[in-house]
Amino acid sequence: MRYHLAPLFCRPWTLNGITPRLIESHYENNYGGALHRLNAITEALESLDSGTTPVDVICRLKRDESAALNCTLLHELYFASLGGDGRVVPDMMADAITRDFGSVDRWRKEFIALANGLAGGVGWVLLTYVPRDRRLINQYASDDSQSIAGGIPILALDMYEHAYHVDFGANAAPYIASFMRNIEWNAVQGRYEDAVKVAPPRPLEQKQFGDLPSLTVEQVAAMLAAGTPVQIIDNRPRHYTTRSPDIMAGAVWRDPERIEEWIGELSKTEPVVTYCVYGFHTGCETAVALRNAGFDASYMTGGHYGWKALKGPVKLFE
Repeated sequence: MRYHLAPLFCRPWTLNGITPRLIESHYENNYGGALHRLNAITEALESLDSGTTPVDVICRLKRDESAALNCTLLHELYFASLGGDGRVVPDMMADAITRDFGSVDRWRKEFIALANGLAGGVGWVLLTYVPRDRRLINQYASDDSQSIAGGIPILALDMYEHAYHVDFGANAAPYIASFMRNIEWNAVQGRYEDAVKVAPPRPLEQKQFGDLPSLTVEQVAAMLAAGTPVQIIDNRPRHYTTRSPDIMAGAVWRDPERIEEWIGELSKTEPVVTYCVYGFHTGCETAVALRNAGFDASYMTGGHYGWKALKGPVKLFE
């Protein structure tokens, strides 16, 4: 595979406070150099015999490939982030930023703070959309290899010194201010519109229990914190309790194979939450049986280990 040069997006002569000379040098030497490295690394990898090449050689080339590819992608996004009036944020973009940061001004201050923190060093400041959470987040990458897995950057500020030393020397503050004045928000919004179309990771689908009400461990924790009356039943089979000798604080263990012996101890006026080891099977079956008996029952997704992964309080199993 051969990677191809992306044309320069911004018009250098229109930028406010940034000279064409800086953009030209940045595009030609730094972006162009990264693209040249990427193609050389790719060619080297394609020429290797994976069966005979030492693994450390392959690993080194793959690390270099990742850094060079990220470098080219981020440079392309950087140039595509420039060329507009950074003071004017379109309504859709302003609404999204306000939703996730509180206000455009608060977002701007955090973004600039991250940039100032990288002054004199190396890295990037990115505004990234995370499909899993359906939200925007500011992030910084201290080198070309860092990123949020699954995140989609829509705005990039290059904080390597090569991005500003031609015009600003070692003084990064006016460079950051100039970048903020020149953000092309219409292009950023276009990338945001594309990013929100990306579906989040597919959730666990319990086809066998698709119609059965469930609660996440976070929802159960919130119920307990709020003092909501709830009956929590630990339905792990007995042999699993010996492998993990603790139990969720506030839960009562009941043998899932002897439900007819303890069902009469439950109140029908308070909701019931059942859980098993991982939240796949036994807790679901118990919730079904309780609902068939007239109880307001749900199962807790994630089960016992989901609760522990959330760092929910536990006690010794007695």
